[in-house]
Amino acid sequence: MAGFWLPTSFGRFYPDFVCELTDGRILVVEYKGAQIASMPKEIEKGEVGRLWAARSGGRCAFAWVLKDRGGLNVTQQIDAATA
Repeated sequence: MAGFWLPTSFGRFYPDFVCELTDGRILVVEYKGAQIASMPKEIEKGEVGRLWAARSGGRCAFAWVLKDRGGLNVTQQIDAATA
C-alpha cells in the first residue's frame, strides 16, 4: 500500500490532500474542524507539517486550515501557505 504520510509521536499522519502545484511544488493540506483544532494530537500534525515544509528547501508547502482562521477563509489560508 502506498500513500503520503508524515511521522508524528503517535504514528503516521496521513494528510487530507496532497497536490502538485503548477510550479512543481508539493502542497499538503490538512483540514480541521474547529471542535478538534485545539487537541494536542491535531496541533502536532500542524507542527510536523510546517517543519516538513520548512526543511524542504522551498519544494513543499503545508496548510493546516480551518473553515475560518483569523478572519481568513480556506482559500485565503491556502494562498498564504503557498505564497
